[in-house]
Amino acid sequence: MTIAPDGRSLVGPVVRLDPLQDSDIEDLYAALGNEQVYAGGFGGGSVPGSVDEMRAIWVPAAAKRSLYVVRTVADGNVVGTSSLGDVDVTNERIHLGWTGYAPAVWGTAVNPAAKLLLLQHAFEDCGFGRVKIQTGLKNTRSQAAIAKLGATREGVLRRHMLQGDGSFRDTVVFSILADEWPEVRKRLEERINR
Repeated sequence: MTIAPDGRSLVGPVVRLDPLQDSDIEDLYAALGNEQVYAGGFGGGSVPGSVDEMRAIWVPAAAKRSLYVVRTVADGNVVGTSSLGDVDVTNERIHLGWTGYAPAVWGTAVNPAAKLLLLQHAFEDCGFGRVKIQTGLKNTRSQAAIAKLGATREGVLRRHMLQGDGSFRDTVVFSILADEWPEVRKRLEERINR
């Protein structure tokens, strides 16, 4: 039986994912409020100009999906965000996305650890059969990270999403299926343990 994510915190040895609270916005802005994070198309490519502008974007978004704040377990610092959304229980599919991290944690165990928790929740706790992950065609760093998970590249949605600068983004779509999850899980655990 497939169920929607229930908003629980997801905790592992490297990161902790908690549902976004208004009190997290300042720390989230400190982690993500710079051009480097948005250069690949995160958040539509437009950096929020202030904490209040970020609050105006992220709080309504949290009402539409399971939006998590990513914290490092070692020190509790907010280092990013990721979400589970576009929930379709009938067809057993969900979208893992809206992911952004502070540049200081790029290339560390943070992203694989967060993906492990989110995928584990989607497949094992909620019973989904398919998890979609997507990114902009120009965001080659993100595409490489998604492929490294073991996700299958399905194709490109052309002129798919309007960006903050008025241009349209081509979107690369990947997926992981439930029967692929054990191998993906193993790969993620190996990466985290290195």
